[in-house]
Amino acid sequence: MTHKLTAAAGVHFREATSADVPAMARCSLADPINSVADARMAAYFDRQHHPQQALLDRVGYVAFVDDAVIGYVAGHRTTRNGCSGEVQYLFVAPAYRRRGVATALLRLLAEWFKSQVVQRVCVGVADDSPVEAQPFYESVGASPLKRNWYGWEDIAVVLR
Repeated sequence: MTHKLTAAAGVHFREATSADVPAMARCSLADPINSVADARMAAYFDRQHHPQQALLDRVGYVAFVDDAVIGYVAGHRTTRNGCSGEVQYLFVAPAYRRRGVATALLRLLAEWFKSQVVQRVCVGVADDSPVEAQPFYESVGASPLKRNWYGWEDIAVVLR
């Protein structure tokens, strides 16, 4: 199913599968600083790779313009950091940043978490994350949990 949300003109969204991973990896190459996609992404979508304390329930979405993937998000249920959900991946190609694409992707994931009755959600912000990551998460209501981790007490705040 394709979703049209408030974001840059011509951007469309749909649920991702492991078949989208090569296009997601190509999308990551658009960032000269953080250009390497996680090699385990296909296994993650096929439920063969499990981050620490991850549960099987997971979903991802891709943002695309024409046939090109320009961003993606994925998350899963978890018990990590006292949370019941975790954002595993969120990436938008530099040319599409600051246009609402990341927010739209995160909202799709937040809707999925809500459908899973997940409120408390965490996201890792590693030292090598894009410089925009921390301010972005703060702008959508996340606050620091501990070193390199942000979270939402109720992910529904992203939907407001």
